[in-house]
Amino acid sequence: MAEYHITVRIISSLLALSVALTPPAVAQGLPELGDAAQLTLTPQMERRVGESIMRDIRMHDPAFDDDPEATAYLNVLGNRLVSNSADVRQDFEFFLVNDPTLNAFALPGGYVGVNTGTIISAQSESELAAVLAHEIAHVTQRHMARMVSKEGQLSMAMLASMALAILSRNSQLGSAAAAIGQASAITAQIGFTREFEREADRLGFLTLEKSGFDVRAMPAFFLRLQKAGRLYENNAPAYLRTHPVTTERIADAENRIQGLSYKQTPDSLDFQLVRAKLRADQGTSRDAVAQLEGDLRDKKFSNEIAARYGLAVALLRAKDPARAEAELAPLMKTTEHPMFAGLAARIKQAKGNSQGAADVLKQALARYPNDRALNYAYIEALQQQGKNRDAAALLDEQLKNYPRDARLYGLQAKAYASLGKRLLQHQAQAEAYVLQGSLPAAIEQLQLAQKSGDGDFYELSSVDARLRKLRLQLAEEMKEAKEKK
Repeated sequence: MAEYHITVRIISSLLALSVALTPPAVAQGLPELGDAAQLTLTPQMERRVGESIMRDIRMHDPAFDDDPEATAYLNVLGNRLVSNSADVRQDFEFFLVNDPTLNAFALPGGYVGVNTGTIISAQSESELAAVLAHEIAHVTQRHMARMVSKEGQLSMAMLASMALAILSRNSQLGSAAAAIGQASAITAQIGFTREFEREADRLGFLTLEKSGFDVRAMPAFFLRLQKAGRLYENNAPAYLRTHPVTTERIADAENRIQGLSYKQTPDSLDFQLVRAKLRADQGTSRDAVAQLEGDLRDKKFSNEIAARYGLAVALLRAKDPARAEAELAPLMKTTEHPMFAGLAARIKQAKGNSQGAADVLKQALARYPNDRALNYAYIEALQQQGKNRDAAALLDEQLKNYPRDARLYGLQAKAYASLGKRLLQHQAQAEAYVLQGSLPAAIEQLQLAQKSGDGDFYELSSVDARLRKLRLQLAEEMKEAKEKK
C-alpha cells in the first residue's frame, strides 16, 4: 500500500506540472504559436518534484532502507561515476530499496534508487557501476524533462503511465501502467523510452570507462538480463520492464568494446562486504546462515573475507553472538575495515557489553574519523550508557560537517531530552522534520520550543526567527499547491 500512495503522489506532482506547463492556447483547444522550447520542466521544478517523492519514500515506504554502511558505499560509488559523467548540473543522492528483485530507477532532480537485489545480483562491482552509470545518464540528459516537454505538452495518460513505470516494483503495478490511458499514448511512450535507453547506454559506457571500471560488464550484464527475462515470461523483474534489454542494445554494447584492450578491474572490498551483508539479511536468519555456511564449505565465493563476514552478520541476526564473534575475530586480525568494527560493536551490544561496544567504536573512529556509520553507532552507544554530554558534543561536531543529516538531528534531540534541555530538544527535532520534508511537524516542534521555559534570549531569538521562516515557506508551498488545483 505504501508503494501505491507514493505512486499516486508522483502522478499528482507530474499532473500538476502538466497543467502548469500547458500554454493557455493549448488549454483552450487553440493552435499553439509559441516556442515549444519554452515549455520545459526546469531543473528547479525537477528538484522540487524529486524532493516531494523522496519525502514520501522516506516517511511512508517500508521498503526504504537507510542502512548507513550500504547507503554510504552506494553514494561513494555513485558520486565517483557522477564525477566522470558529462553534463552534470545537480547534486545526486543514491538510496537503497529493500527489495530482492533486480531494479534501479532515476527520479527527477538527481535521486537514484537501487534495490538490494541489484547489488546482490551483480557479479562484479563493474556490473553494479554499469547500472548506476546508466541511471545517472537518464538524469544528466534530463530525460524526464524531455518527456514532459515533448511537443509542448504531455497527456495525463502518458504522465500517469510514466510515473507508474518509475516505481513499478511488482507485476501488478507493471500491468497497471499498461492499463492506464490510450494505447497510442503508451506506444508513443515506449518509442520515446527506447531512444533514451540508447542514449543512457552510450553515455553510461563512457562514464564507466572514464571511471576505471571494466566496460565489458555492460554487455555481460545485458546478456544475463536477457536470459533471465526468458525465464520470467510475464513476471519479469521491474528493471526488465522499465529498461527492456533488446538484441540491439546488446549488440551496441558489444560493438563499443571492440578494439579496447583488456583491463582487469578488481572489486573493492567495500563492494564485497556490502554485498555479503545484504545477502545475510535476505530471507529468514536460519536460511541465511545455512546458505552462507554452505557457500563457505563448497568454496562458492569470490572473496573469502567477505563470505565469512556475511556469515558473522547472519549469525548475529540469528541471535548467536558467540559464534558471530568467533567468525569475525580472525578477520579483524588480518584486515582492517570500518564495517568489521561496526559488526564487532553490534556483537558486544548483543552480549550485553555496552562499554565494550563503545570502546571498539572509539578505537575505530581514531582510524576512520569521518565514517558516518561508526559515528552514528558511537553516539548511540554513548547515549545508552547515559553519557549524553559526550554524545551532544560529538553531535555538534558531526553536524558542522553534515548539516543536512536528519538522523544526526534526531540523535541530538534525544541527547538534549536526556539532559533536560527542552528548547534545544524541540529545536533539534524540528530540524530533523524539516530535512524529512514535514514542515507542519517542524513548526509544531518550534512552538513547543518557544513554550519550553528553559531557553535564554539568544536561543529564543533563534527559534523565533526559524519559526517565521518555516511558516513563510509552508504558506508559499500551500499557495503553490492551491494554484495547481
